[in-house]
Amino acid sequence: MSSIYDYTDYRDIIKDYYTEKKKTNSKYSYSVLGMAIGLNASHVFCVVEKKRNLPVRCVPAIKKVLGLTGRAAQYFDLLLAASRTKSEKTKTEILAKAILLRDVKKHYLTNKEQKYLSDWWTPVIRALVEINQGRLNAKEISDTLEPSIGEEKVQESIDLLKELGFILPLGNDRYKLSDAHINISGEERAQAIRKFQANVMQIGARSLEVIPPSDRDISTLTMAVDQKGFEDIKNMIQEFRKEVQIRVDKCGKPSRVLQMNLALFPVAFNKKSAK
Repeated sequence: MSSIYDYTDYRDIIKDYYTEKKKTNSKYSYSVLGMAIGLNASHVFCVVEKKRNLPVRCVPAIKKVLGLTGRAAQYFDLLLAASRTKSEKTKTEILAKAILLRDVKKHYLTNKEQKYLSDWWTPVIRALVEINQGRLNAKEISDTLEPSIGEEKVQESIDLLKELGFILPLGNDRYKLSDAHINISGEERAQAIRKFQANVMQIGARSLEVIPPSDRDISTLTMAVDQKGFEDIKNMIQEFRKEVQIRVDKCGKPSRVLQMNLALFPVAFNKKSAK
């Protein structure tokens, strides 16, 4: 089944869900799905075939069946609203809001590109491309970085970004980003990202002493939770990270590069309940 953000009609989501379930369980039927959301089989069939809309009372149940929470649930609600309105103008406006909830485009790192994560400042220099209107002057960038790393290391990172194709020439010694966001997957790559994360967390700790509170926002929260609470908080952090990426894409004229570290980890376990 495709990502929910690939759909523009909520009924196609339900249809594909039903089709996938039917493939793995031949006994799965419109009646079974209907029982789960409070509709009879014929009504479910009409919804799937786009002959009728899903009753509002059934929306919480269908989102539970589909496993939709957070931003995905909001996206579903907007698709539902768009299908119910008779005004084309309103429908267009609602779908425009839904599009804003979609995942941002990402570039996934290959093994060769893991060099990008070797030093904390290389991703920062890449982000500075937008702030400097595409200009890459090693001395100017060196003077900008906090903490400073020296002009030679800046130039090495610029050369690496060019080599990997993460920045593309525009002419007149100016460059642009090849992709707005970078992501990483796979165990070996995960080791590289863990090392990078450790480095930027050290930079975060340093900022407590050298960056004034007006230019940063650092807070901590110690909490006791059960397993379900832990999983929910992890999902909330993932959704928040995506929302931040979407908001970043709306910045017309960036004036600074920020590093945001999100960390959730255990500091104590109930060993008796774990047995």
